[in-house]
Amino acid sequence: MTEATTGANKANTAKHTASSFGVHNYEMPNFDLPKMEMPDAFREMAEKGAAQTKDNYEKIQAATVEATELLKDTYTTAAKGATDYNLKVIEIARTNTNAAFDYAYELLAVKSPSKFIELSTAHARKQFEAMTAQTKELTELAQKVTTETAAKDWRYGDTMEFHKVV
Repeated sequence: MTEATTGANKANTAKHTASSFGVHNYEMPNFDLPKMEMPDAFREMAEKGAAQTKDNYEKIQAATVEATELLKDTYTTAAKGATDYNLKVIEIARTNTNAAFDYAYELLAVKSPSKFIELSTAHARKQFEAMTAQTKELTELAQKVTTETAAKDWRYGDTMEFHKVV
């Protein structure tokens, strides 16, 4: 009986073979399990589960692609808007710098205190009007950029749905 048990154990143990590099290869023992047929109900359930998993994966993948495109469009719009806003700020700074140099040049020609006050008052009024107009332009531009960026976020509306994975 011991010999029969020992023989069975030797058949089920891992076989050691040397590779050409001197390292052993270990093989898994071969267990002879009886072959069983799966009932049709289990097979159908497994097939339905696999089909549902595949369908959910495809929906998630489509939503991911759509979300990626949406983010790309949104960031592109926001970056363009920020660039336009910065260009407007630079233009305003250039205009204000030119106005300051023009004012300084005009001050060089002043010969009386009354002319100085008149010139200063006129310059202050022009700068106040310019600042008001510039602030209005920047506000409108900022609102436009915000609206366009937000419109990109809501562009897909009802088409961008996230499905519950069951």
